[in-house]
Amino acid sequence: MIKVKDSVEVALELDEKSVYSHIAHESAEDIIRIISAIDAERARLRGIEVYYEDDWDELIRERIRKGKRHTAFDFYNPELLEVWEEKVKEAKRYIKLSKYLPMAILFFTIVTAIVTILILVPVVIVGLATLPLALYFHELFKTNADLRYQELVQFFIYELKELIGKFGLDRNKYKFELYNRDYKGVKFIKGSKAIVE
Repeated sequence: MIKVKDSVEVALELDEKSVYSHIAHESAEDIIRIISAIDAERARLRGIEVYYEDDWDELIRERIRKGKRHTAFDFYNPELLEVWEEKVKEAKRYIKLSKYLPMAILFFTIVTAIVTILILVPVVIVGLATLPLALYFHELFKTNADLRYQELVQFFIYELKELIGKFGLDRNKYKFELYNRDYKGVKFIKGSKAIVE
């Protein structure tokens, strides 16, 4: 009697590395683009002049045109998309706060100066006392945005390392640009080019 295997039994017998290696390759390429793009944004935030440009939205549109979704997120680890979106949203919120809150404090100081002129009471002293807060909050929010970007890049470095190890990919093929050198698990090759260790 011939035993016919169902699709689940056949799927369980397949070698995961060979079946999914091409998808893992695309996922690794997506992750290195993310790492480079986010670190370039972080470097710009720190005042470093960076000429690296990559449009993550263009990558998603490219995948959709090919009939695929963003492979690193759907194939390898679907939670990556949520983590990435949340961290980027937090960082951008802190960047906005670092710009607008100090301006609001400065505006408050100007208002107190006008009130001082109108009622001839030195209310401007209160406004001037808040000026150091503007500098403090500007640096605080900028540091928080930098931290979110750093955490996100480090997270994707670990994910790339795990992906390369799990599917036996050659780590030397997945070089990426890093402008900040405070990440763990990377080896710098030449200039700003790096690979995972």
